[in-house]
Amino acid sequence: MTDCTELASPRRLANGLTIQTAQHEHWGQARGLVARRYADRGYLCNDLSTQPDGAEIICSAFEGACTVGTIAVRFDDAHGLRADAIFANELHALRAEGLRLCEFGRLALDHDIAESKGLLGHLFHVAYLHAHRLACCNLLVIEVNPRHVAFYRRMLGFKVHAEARLNPRVNAPAVLMTLDLIWAREQIGRLGGSAAGAQAARTLYSYFYDAAAEAALLAKLRQ
Repeated sequence: MTDCTELASPRRLANGLTIQTAQHEHWGQARGLVARRYADRGYLCNDLSTQPDGAEIICSAFEGACTVGTIAVRFDDAHGLRADAIFANELHALRAEGLRLCEFGRLALDHDIAESKGLLGHLFHVAYLHAHRLACCNLLVIEVNPRHVAFYRRMLGFKVHAEARLNPRVNAPAVLMTLDLIWAREQIGRLGGSAAGAQAARTLYSYFYDAAAEAALLAKLRQ
């Protein structure tokens, strides 16, 4: 297997993990991690194809060549987003307002990884760069289990856009939440790289990269 240091756009964390845009040959590992973590929570694992379809980017964290964290960025196209399966009316209304939508999903962290807030912040930051800074999306949508709503609202500033409905892909309830990516960009600029400060317990943005690291990563992603 290809060593992770040879892949595209790496950023190394203090604990030795590397986070980056995953190459297609590592998508299977990402899907496997998602399937394991979903199974741990009693979710179904439908629709976890490893085949790229051109509308999705996978951002992963590696320990050596092993995937230990992952998040998928999906862009709106003629086929829509995964959330359209149960929230189509709400998403159509947002599109009618002229908003450029994207979707984060399939988030999973290996249960043995310590300092998960740091890893989660870096994964979200790389996904944000693809979604907002590169693809110019201005509204992020996610589907989350109702018990996770408070975390996404408090730590990242998401807002509930539609109440819980059954998501047949995982056979569990899902709430539609949205995040203004222009507002998120302001939080990243103000708080990124400040995890050692007092605000670390109050927002995940303090675990994002600082301005210099973000600029270097963005330049790498644009190559």
